[in-house]
Amino acid sequence: MNINRREFLGTAGAAAAASVIMGLKPTYTIAANNPKGADTSKIMNYNSDMEYRLCGKTGWMVSAACLGGHWKRVDKMVPGLFKGGAWLSLDVNNADFCKNRYDVVTRCIERGINYIDACTYAEVIAYSKALKGRRDKMYLGWSWYEHEARRPEFRKAEKLLETLDGSLKETGETYVDLWRITCIADARKGPNGEQVLAHTEAESAEIAKALEAAKKSGKARCTGVSSHDRPWLEYLMKTFPNQIDAVVTPYTAKSKVLEKDSFFDTVQQCKCGFFGIKPFSGTSLFKGDSSPDPQKNSAFEEDNRLARLAIRYILCNPAITAPIPGMINPQQVDNIALAVNERRELDAKEKAELDTAMDLAWANLPPNYQWLKDWEYV
Repeated sequence: MNINRREFLGTAGAAAAASVIMGLKPTYTIAANNPKGADTSKIMNYNSDMEYRLCGKTGWMVSAACLGGHWKRVDKMVPGLFKGGAWLSLDVNNADFCKNRYDVVTRCIERGINYIDACTYAEVIAYSKALKGRRDKMYLGWSWYEHEARRPEFRKAEKLLETLDGSLKETGETYVDLWRITCIADARKGPNGEQVLAHTEAESAEIAKALEAAKKSGKARCTGVSSHDRPWLEYLMKTFPNQIDAVVTPYTAKSKVLEKDSFFDTVQQCKCGFFGIKPFSGTSLFKGDSSPDPQKNSAFEEDNRLARLAIRYILCNPAITAPIPGMINPQQVDNIALAVNERRELDAKEKAELDTAMDLAWANLPPNYQWLKDWEYV
C-alpha cells in the first residue's frame, strides 16, 4: 500500500495522540467514518463504522477489534455443550454450537470485523465451517497447536508442514491467510535454573523454514508465530524478518508499554502485525457469568462497560493491530464494535474504574493464568 505523507498524517487520528504518550510511532490508521476520505476500496469487508489499522508488512488493513478463537463461556448459549466442564471438550459438529458460531461470525461481518484467529484443532474446524462461502469477507488465521512446536515431536519443518497440510485437508481449504505457528508459551529453565529462550536457535530455524515453505507454496498468504516469551519473539522478528509478518501474544487491560526498550519498539522496527490475546485476562475481568439475559445476570451491563473500557485502553497502543477477544454471542460483537467508536482516551473516572476492576481480576486469576502477571510491563 502506497501512502503519502499528507494522507498518513490526516488519517492517523487518535493513534497519533496515543503514540506521543507511549513514545511509539502511529501506524497507518483509517478512523471510523473515514473523516479524511482515505481510499478504502481495498479494505476487506470495509464498514465505515469500524476503524482499520495496517497490519505491518502483511499490507492488510485489519479491523481494530477482531474475533479470537476461544469460546470459554459458550455453554451459556448452548447449555450442556461442554463435556466434563472443559471448553474444548465440545462436539464441534453440534448443530446449536455451529449455529452459534455462524451467527457470531455473521455479526462480525455486519460490523466490519475482518479477521478471525483460531489456535486449536476445534477452532480451526469451527471457524473454517462458519466462514464457508464468505472467505472474501474475513481473513482467517490459524494454528493447530496440538500438532505444532509446543510439542518436541513437531519442531522440525517437515513435521510442521505436515500439520499445515493436515489442517487444510480437514477444513477443505486450499490456503490459510495467516499461518501463525503456536510455539512454547514461556521461556524455559536451563540446567542451572537460568532463563533460556523458548526455542533453541536450531528449533527457531526449523520453524522459520516451515513458514517460508508455506509461503512459497501459496498454502499460507502470510506467516507468523504465537508465544508468550517476549525475548524469543524479538529474536525471531529480527532474525527471520521475511517469515514473521505478525505475532500473536498477550496484552491485557493492565499492560503498560515500557518507556525504554519496549517489546513494541521491535514490533514496529520489524513492521510486524500484532494481535493481542487475553484482553480481558481470560474472563477474570468480568463479575458475571456472561449469561446473555440481564434478568439472570445482574452484572450484564457492568461487564459490557468493563469490556468496552478494556478495548479502548488497549487500542491506545498504536503498535497493536487489534485485540482478539473470544465472543459467545452477537450482542458481545455489538459491544466490542461500540467500544471502537467510543472516545479513545479514558478519563480519570473511567481509568480508576478499570484499574480497580483489573486489580480484582488479577487477584482472582486462576493458577493456570498467573503467567499473565508477566505482561504488566511490556
